[in-house]
Amino acid sequence: MSTVKVEVVGYNRDWATLFEEEAEKIKSILGDELIEIHHIGSTAVENLKAKPIIDIMPVVKDIEKVDKYNEEFIKLGYEPKGEYGIAGRRFFRKGSTIRTHHIHIFDIRNTYEIERHLAVRDYLKTHPQEAYGYGELKGKLAALYPYDIEAYCNGKDAFVKELERKALEWYLSASHV
Repeated sequence: MSTVKVEVVGYNRDWATLFEEEAEKIKSILGDELIEIHHIGSTAVENLKAKPIIDIMPVVKDIEKVDKYNEEFIKLGYEPKGEYGIAGRRFFRKGSTIRTHHIHIFDIRNTYEIERHLAVRDYLKTHPQEAYGYGELKGKLAALYPYDIEAYCNGKDAFVKELERKALEWYLSASHV
């Protein structure tokens, strides 16, 4: 159990602006190492209920070089967490008691992780019934487990795995182009 409340809220149009503002700061830190930057996760999908945390995915030339920017990210209020459970990623979180942003940095050669994140986002954007069902599930789980993020995550695990499977199949086919 945690003292941090699991909060799922209705879509907020400001999330896109919050992403853009933070993306500019990240671009200035990563400079020429950055190839592209994406708004991912539920806050990137219009009308999807979400935890109000902006997920940002920068794609870089060389993941090994990212660690040298940790001090600059710390100055922006981020906590560097290393791979944090996903090999080849650099994860940063902002906000100690109230999280506002997560950064998931991947190397351009890590196509699986990049495509997995983009596939889910784009699939939910183009399949509103799936997005609605996912939002409803998250809302129910947040109400059931308001101070237990682990139970919240476990409750959506099977749904998310199936969602990822369908999204990747769709994304890698020609249907999303």
